[in-house]
Amino acid sequence: MHSAPAPDLCPNCLKPEHLCICEAVQPIDNGVFLLILQHPQEKRENLGTAQIAHLQFANSMVKVGLSWPGLKRILGREVDPKRWGVLYLGPVKEGGGPRPEVAAVDRDGVPLRDSAQILDDLEGVIVLDGTWSQAKTLWWRNAWLLKCRRIVLNPQFRSLYGQARKEPRRDSVSTLEAGAFLLSRLESDKTILDTALKPFSLLLKKLRQPRPRPAPSGDSAGGEGDGEETGGGEG
Repeated sequence: MHSAPAPDLCPNCLKPEHLCICEAVQPIDNGVFLLILQHPQEKRENLGTAQIAHLQFANSMVKVGLSWPGLKRILGREVDPKRWGVLYLGPVKEGGGPRPEVAAVDRDGVPLRDSAQILDDLEGVIVLDGTWSQAKTLWWRNAWLLKCRRIVLNPQFRSLYGQARKEPRRDSVSTLEAGAFLLSRLESDKTILDTALKPFSLLLKKLRQPRPRPAPSGDSAGGEGDGEETGGGEG
């Protein structure tokens, strides 16, 4: 008995051909650099959004692995980690006033008084890509991240994932959504978010569409099935 062949991947978006989203890609010339550190297991996830984010943002990079010596080694140039933010995975301490959409926090998750100035001075931001547990693994295996500014988000929207992929918290969003939301606020251009999410919307639309099964080999053509791809994984 032969196993089904692996689907052909689009060399650009790295999705199976029936889920290719390249037609919806609209590169954005972002000023703040987006660096995505991807857990190796997330690379095989059809619903992953790291490569989509890389295609959508001209100034971006995806690095796959578990640990790196430092930001300088990744970027190949000198860098001041204090001008780089990393999305913080820990809890945020609630203050007396309303939570801002984006804030810089200290090691205890307390928003910093000079948060606005820190955000204005950022050269780049780092997003950890994977399930919640995989992202935490990346956090703990790369101690140099502690030198970067910790950034927290308070998005006022639900992830487009919906029921397609389980999320650990109601306010969890995809890597693409987090990066696009953050950049739209740092660059004071809320249209960035809508533009960046168009390929993601197309991916989810294609995922819901029936996909005909290949005809069996042999003399008889056989019939077409109505198999449908479904998403899986947590993150």
